[in-house]
Amino acid sequence: MALEVTVREYRPGDLEAMIALDVVCFQPAFQFSRRTMRLFAEAPGTVTIVAEAPPELAGFAIVQMEERVGYVVTLDVAPTWRRQGLAKRLMAEMDARVAAAGGVATKLHVFADNQAAVRFYETIGYARMGLVKGFYGVGLDALLYGKMLGEDAGGRRWGKALGEDAGRRLV
Repeated sequence: MALEVTVREYRPGDLEAMIALDVVCFQPAFQFSRRTMRLFAEAPGTVTIVAEAPPELAGFAIVQMEERVGYVVTLDVAPTWRRQGLAKRLMAEMDARVAAAGGVATKLHVFADNQAAVRFYETIGYARMGLVKGFYGVGLDALLYGKMLGEDAGGRRWGKALGEDAGRRLV
């Protein structure tokens, strides 16, 4: 399958396809409700992009800006589009948009047992910052990852940009 995907800004008409894709991508404990998905996607200060390969939604990403740090709320890629560079493309686009908004870093949580996702984030430059017990519910721990952007990418200002106690806070 050729990677003929268009990445664009979210539109409210995308919501139902995003919810359907979230159900395909994640187990129930990790899925967003319709209300929560809409609140995240449409919140002020949020960057939401979708990747479409008509007639389907191939993927999407939501990042909330928290001061100068972008927090990756979710990254969803349809199974038929996985391992073709789409997740990497979406994350690169999000990094660029966070940097354009004045952001110096991004961070995210990933289910500790999702080794494929852990490997992916480490491959694209994220560094493990800590463990958050029960982040997704009882017995469902998360790893906190962060990545510096632009001139800060050397990690000189991790503590200041991402928060000294980033591994202990719930974001």
